[in-house]
Amino acid sequence: MRKLRSLIPFFLATLCASTAPVHAQPAAPAAGSHAEVIARGEYLARAGDCIACHTVPGQKLFGGGRAMETPFGTLYTPNISSDKTNGIGAWSANDFYTMLHDGKSRDGSLLYPAMPFASYTKVTRADSDAIYAYLMSTAPVSQPNREHDMRFPYNERALLLGWRTLFFRPGEYKADPTQSVEWNRGAYLVEGLGHCTMCHTAINALGGNSPSKRFEGGLIPMQNWYAPSLTSNKEAGLGEWSIDDIVGLLHAGVSNRGAVYGPMAEVVYDSFQYLSEDDVRAVAVYLKSLPGHSGEVDTSPRSSFVTEEANRLAPLGKKIYDAQCAACHATDGRGKPPSFPPLAANQSIQMNSAVNPIRMVLNGGYPPGTHKNPTPYGMPPFAQLLSDEEVAAVVTYIRTAWGNYGTPVSDREVNALRSAPLF
Repeated sequence: MRKLRSLIPFFLATLCASTAPVHAQPAAPAAGSHAEVIARGEYLARAGDCIACHTVPGQKLFGGGRAMETPFGTLYTPNISSDKTNGIGAWSANDFYTMLHDGKSRDGSLLYPAMPFASYTKVTRADSDAIYAYLMSTAPVSQPNREHDMRFPYNERALLLGWRTLFFRPGEYKADPTQSVEWNRGAYLVEGLGHCTMCHTAINALGGNSPSKRFEGGLIPMQNWYAPSLTSNKEAGLGEWSIDDIVGLLHAGVSNRGAVYGPMAEVVYDSFQYLSEDDVRAVAVYLKSLPGHSGEVDTSPRSSFVTEEANRLAPLGKKIYDAQCAACHATDGRGKPPSFPPLAANQSIQMNSAVNPIRMVLNGGYPPGTHKNPTPYGMPPFAQLLSDEEVAAVVTYIRTAWGNYGTPVSDREVNALRSAPLF
C-alpha cells in the first residue's frame, strides 16, 4: 500500500477524464500544550503515511520531489515542509484542511487523486489541525517543486471534474452508534488516514473504486503486486485469522499466519509499526467485521486440464522445493512461523491471482525491520537461478500441494513478471 499505491487514483482520474483523532469519533478541538498537539500531529502523519510520497529516500523530510512514473507521464510529489516559498509554510490551517477535505490546493486548483483526498476527507478538523501543526514544526526544505511531466490530455486538471463527480464524496467520518468505540476507531483509521481502499478495492470500467467491490482486492497498476482481499472470507485469510494474528502482521510485519512483503512492507515500516497497539487492534477489529465475498479463492473441483497441468509440473516443482525451499518452509509446507511463514493452507498462496508467489520466488524480499521484529529473516531471490519453467513448476507445486486450492502457473506468467519493478 504505500508510495505508488497513491498513484492508483491518479491513473483512474486521468482515464476517466479522457473518456477523529486517530480515535474514531469526531474529535473535539485538540487540548493540551502546543508540543502535545505537534506530537499528536506527528502520530497522525504516521497513520496517514505522509512520508511515503513526500520524502525522497535519503533526502530531507517532506521535501517532496519523488518521481512517480505513470503510463501518462511523470508525477512529482510536492514539498510539504514548513518552507514558506516552496513548501506549505505560508498556508493557514484552513488552507490545509481544505486540501485534505476537498482535494483543492491553496490557489483553488484541483489535486490529482494521487493525493488520497477521497479518503482524507474523512479526517476530522481537529486531526487536520494537529497534522498541520506538526508539518509547520518540521525543518523548512528549500527544494523547489517540479512541474509534472504529463502527456496531453492528462495535463489538463480541469478534466478531473469528471472523476470527482463520479467518485468523490466529501465529508468527515461519522461514527456508527450501533458499533463499539473500538470498531469506530478502526473504521476511522482504515477508511480515512489509512486510505486502505486505494489498493485493496477493485477498479471498475470507468477507473474508479467500485463500492460493490470494497476491500475485495486487486492488482496494483504499475507495481504488478496483488493487494489481497481484506474481507472476512478466504483470500487474505482474515475470516480465519485471530485478532492477535492480524495485529502481529500489521505491527511487526510478521505473524504466525504470514508476513508482509512488497509495497505492504513499506506501509508497515513507515506507518503501522508506529501506531499504538490499541489503534492497530481497532483496525483488526474493523477488518474482521467486513462482510465476506465469494470467488476470492476458487475451491470448485478442478477441470481435467488443470489437474493434468498440475500433475505435469509437480515432479519438477517438488524437486526444486525440496532443494531450495523445504529448509525454511518445511517439507510439509507448515513453515517455521513467525520467521518462515507457512505455505500449506496459506490463502495468499492460493489466491486466484498467482502474481505475489511468482514475484516472491523471482525477487525474494524481507519483511520490514520493525520495533517488534528488528532483524527479520528474508527470502532469497531465485530469478538468476531458476528458469521460467522452473519457477512456474515450483510455484505450481506450492499452490497445489498439501491440499492447497491454487491453479497451475505458466511459463508466460513468470516471464511477464521478470522485469517488473520491485515496488
